[in-house]
Amino acid sequence: MLFDFPAFIEELREKEDKKEIVEKYEKAFWKIKWDIKDQIWYTDYLSQFPIQSYITPEDLEDDFDWDILQKLVIGSFSSDYELKQDDNGWELYIAVKSGDQSIVKTVSELWSFQILRLYEIYIEEQMNLQILMNEEDEWEKEALISERQVRLKKWNAVLDTLNRWQEAEAAKKDQEAALGDLMWKL
Repeated sequence: MLFDFPAFIEELREKEDKKEIVEKYEKAFWKIKWDIKDQIWYTDYLSQFPIQSYITPEDLEDDFDWDILQKLVIGSFSSDYELKQDDNGWELYIAVKSGDQSIVKTVSELWSFQILRLYEIYIEEQMNLQILMNEEDEWEKEALISERQVRLKKWNAVLDTLNRWQEAEAAKKDQEAALGDLMWKL
């Protein structure tokens, strides 16, 4: 895997403007030495998002944990996403807004350095949100929990819509096959 979580954490520790994130996180929870999936923000939040297969860059298929990236994208408060069907399968679109500029890309068109940067941005965001949930008063903590629940409900609604669409497509194909058989018999 190209993204190395422990190495990323060590990199944050060494950066003057980022080391406070790691220090606050470790003070509130525990020393970071495990995998992404062992972090409280993953176990309590991101792990709840079901996975939907989507198109990834062919030459990078084995280089990243695409399930984790999907969970980071759909669980993010700082960007938005959309899942659209095309001829090859489901495309995961990521929309990032910076000031007045908005950038929309599909995961399948990203380069490895862009994917690495997304991991960094989203993990740092999740760590900061977890710190905020620990430090803020009850009202602000509840607001963050509520936003997490909204994002989870949104994703489940997207998956429900996809399932209905897939069922409708399967029924349509069955009808076409039955009609074809009927026409053949005439």
